[in-house]
Amino acid sequence: MIGNRLLADIPREVKILVASSFFVAVGFGIVVPAIPLFTKSFGVNNSAVGLIVSMFAIARFSSGLISGKLVDRFGEKPIFASGIFLVSFFTFLCALAHSYTQLLIFRSAGGLGSSMFSVAAGSIIMRSVSDEHRGRAQSVYNGAFLVGGIAGPAIGGALSVISLRAPFFTYSIMLFCAGSVGYFFLSPGKPTHKSESDSDENMGIPEAIRLAPYRTALLLSFLTSWVLFGLRSSILPLFVTEDLHSTTAIVGLGFTLAALFQGVLLLPSGNVSDTKGRRQALIIGTTVVLAGVLVLVFAVHPWMYLVAMSIMGLGGAFLSTTPANIVGDVIRGKSGQVIALWQMSGDAGMIVGPITVGLLSDLYSFRAAFIVSAAVFSVSVLLAFRLPETRKSHLK
Repeated sequence: MIGNRLLADIPREVKILVASSFFVAVGFGIVVPAIPLFTKSFGVNNSAVGLIVSMFAIARFSSGLISGKLVDRFGEKPIFASGIFLVSFFTFLCALAHSYTQLLIFRSAGGLGSSMFSVAAGSIIMRSVSDEHRGRAQSVYNGAFLVGGIAGPAIGGALSVISLRAPFFTYSIMLFCAGSVGYFFLSPGKPTHKSESDSDENMGIPEAIRLAPYRTALLLSFLTSWVLFGLRSSILPLFVTEDLHSTTAIVGLGFTLAALFQGVLLLPSGNVSDTKGRRQALIIGTTVVLAGVLVLVFAVHPWMYLVAMSIMGLGGAFLSTTPANIVGDVIRGKSGQVIALWQMSGDAGMIVGPITVGLLSDLYSFRAAFIVSAAVFSVSVLLAFRLPETRKSHLK
């Protein structure tokens, strides 16, 4: 009954994405805690760890507009499935890497496939769901990631104790399952919800850039990726093991708690975005995440790390859906490249964030990296308060 209510008025294509994204999430949650530790096993410094995380995003960023063109030309289904299969293949090669250089090359190559399937998935959701249901659709889709992600980090932490290569093998298998779901069940067509604002004319990037809400969504995507992906996926596991003198199991538990608390608020945050407006949801999300980063600055015990991860998970529930809703509100027609540019802004945050915090932790300390991240992310709070509302029912 609950499942039927959640999926009511949501197109079949999005439901298939929900199933597919679950497999991606389980695997991604398993491999995230292992990436910095596996990289460290090759005898490199924290900056090199940050580069591993950033190179994946660099590849995504470099191929973003190409992925948008491919989606517009060939449709979502072939690009979605082939993109996931590419990531699966290169993740398998990562598990076999015997040097830092090999790991860097294979991890970077996977970014191309990630760009392809993420742009295709974003195109399906933004173009096939009506305005009044967009927040809930994004919440359900991201919720599938979180359900898988709740168990993933804990499993990944346990597997890392056995072997740092095991999480990569497991992630490759999960990706293959996700690609298979998309290949066999997504329809070849490109569904589009028609409303009074829709048009057969495609929106180009120059036109989108002229829209203040779209520019805000670009900046929010950059800042959110810096903190919720770049910071957490690069130096945070090292901070727990080296500065707090804890274990990889605690690292995994922190990621699990973040996913759990984000999952608890994910659907309510989508409802806030649909009923109260995008601006209200952003104000809540940005202020809560900033509070979580500030807790990290003063963390001196593993339990404080767990508290910070929980707080960031709560705020992340709002930030994981609302910027995408803003883009969906303002795009028109087939806008694969507009969607790709928005995702590229998030990739830019994944590029700059890990390298910056890795360098700061090498030159100064982990806490210096946290302070700089908090200062940068505070800009997102200002953007949230200045955002003009885009939810159509709120435009009088």
